[in-house]
Amino acid sequence: MGITRRATVLVVGLGLVTLSACGSSSDDTGSGGSKTVTLVSHGSFAYSKDVLKAFEKESGYKVKVLKSGDAGQAVNQAILTKDNPQGDVFFGVDNTLLSRALDNGLFQPYEAKGLDKVGAEYQLDKDEHRVTPIDSGDICVNYDKAYFSEKKIEPPQSFDDLIKPEYKDLLVTENASTSSPGLGFVLGTAAKYGDGGTSRSSEAGSGGGWEGYWEKLKANGVKVVDGWEQAYYQEFSGSTDGKKAGGDRPLVVSYASSPPAEVVYADPRPKTAPTGVAEGTCFRQIEFAGLLSNAKNAEGGKALIDFLISKRFQEDMPLNMFVYPVVEGVSVPAEFTEYGPAAKDPETMAPEKIAENRDQWVKSWTSLVLK
Repeated sequence: MGITRRATVLVVGLGLVTLSACGSSSDDTGSGGSKTVTLVSHGSFAYSKDVLKAFEKESGYKVKVLKSGDAGQAVNQAILTKDNPQGDVFFGVDNTLLSRALDNGLFQPYEAKGLDKVGAEYQLDKDEHRVTPIDSGDICVNYDKAYFSEKKIEPPQSFDDLIKPEYKDLLVTENASTSSPGLGFVLGTAAKYGDGGTSRSSEAGSGGGWEGYWEKLKANGVKVVDGWEQAYYQEFSGSTDGKKAGGDRPLVVSYASSPPAEVVYADPRPKTAPTGVAEGTCFRQIEFAGLLSNAKNAEGGKALIDFLISKRFQEDMPLNMFVYPVVEGVSVPAEFTEYGPAAKDPETMAPEKIAENRDQWVKSWTSLVLK
């Protein structure tokens, strides 16, 4: 939700961002009375400083943010350190990885204040409240408009298109075992083509379901890199940073909200987004936050989760992380409507099906695509 997808790359390398509360006392010992609350997240967590400072002033807590690469890597690290966690709250586990976190006992129950204003379709753990929905977005293939215009080739619009000869050696995606968008893209193909012989009215995966599709995609020259930042900022020719890095892949697995980011951060702003979205390749992602099971400052963690679904943070979030709010009645920026509307009919998959199949599918995908 797996989406700044651009702005945070400026601070990802810092690893730690510390903001001090106005006038609050400092107790960093980790005792029950600590006034520091630590949020652990993937590298794309972003916010406006004045919004977080307002929370600090009102709550009396000061906030530390620890960032750790892609969502998949961050979740794996959190599981490995769950007995002595790095922080109090984890943000960034999404529906593709949710069962892994829950099955490993990563979170303790907490029913956040304001949860009644969060759409029911986002509450995937509504009976136990181990996680709280924070945002949603769509994982989709993005394309470089200039490349396809210059080559006089129509950009792809569907999963089926990506295996056609005219798109050979053009797509870069992320490793499904380490990257949330990479995994989401694989789950999107599984939702589309089914498992094994259950292909859903499409020739691309017939005879082999999603695995048969990936055999064709591999034969068509798909490139796999570790994470989203490498794919989007280094390999993709359509992003501003990708152009600077000499990226030569005009197709990338990213987000439906990536085109607005290319507009918002451009100087001067273009009239139209330089990148587009292949709407027939989208998979719906929901991101959650949870109170870590062995949090040293559980009360501060609860207050922070409440803040993440407050109207103030939800309204601030879209143009910082380029995701959609989940709280009802929160307005979406005009840039989203104009340059990157949510997918009309994204692929989805029930959490139970993801939980039942994810690990085996990732194992099969790794064997098929990376070896």
